[in-house]
Amino acid sequence: MLKVENSLLIVVDVQGNLAQAMYDRENLFQNLRKTISGVNVLGIPMIWLEQIPEKLGKTRPEIAEVMPQGIQPIPKFTFSAFGEPRFVQAFKAANRNQILLCGIESHICIYQTAIDLLAKDYEVQLLTDCVSSRTAENKHLGIQKIRDAGGYLTSTEMALFELLKAAEGPKFKEIVKIVK
Repeated sequence: MLKVENSLLIVVDVQGNLAQAMYDRENLFQNLRKTISGVNVLGIPMIWLEQIPEKLGKTRPEIAEVMPQGIQPIPKFTFSAFGEPRFVQAFKAANRNQILLCGIESHICIYQTAIDLLAKDYEVQLLTDCVSSRTAENKHLGIQKIRDAGGYLTSTEMALFELLKAAEGPKFKEIVKIVK
């Protein structure tokens, strides 16, 4: 079971024209906004990544606008986030072992980051409604390979309600407004 105190959200490369080319992008963007907003309500830390932003562009405005105040994207050049020293530093500082992973593309950067997390004995929770690729086939292949390697599959609503534990309190009410 996911626990707030053990969880970290990693948002990967939802940028520019590449993000616009994603399979089922409208649902992807909607679910990313819900996930980021919900995780923010719960006080879970986040790491935000951009792949070669000077070439691929900045994070889509509709995603960037829901990121928490004070958080900045970490640029990277490798497909796995673990190839970027600033990511590794931020990841170690977060000191969490349940990793919620979302972004693009599922068969490249998401997959390679997930495999590195699993190799380091972290629990990977792949938000399957918050990942995509340019084709449905590549999206599903990335998800399948992560699952086959030991990652867990989840969704925006499943993860948020699992983290809440109970249908009570102000955080529950905020999450319900976000997901509905």
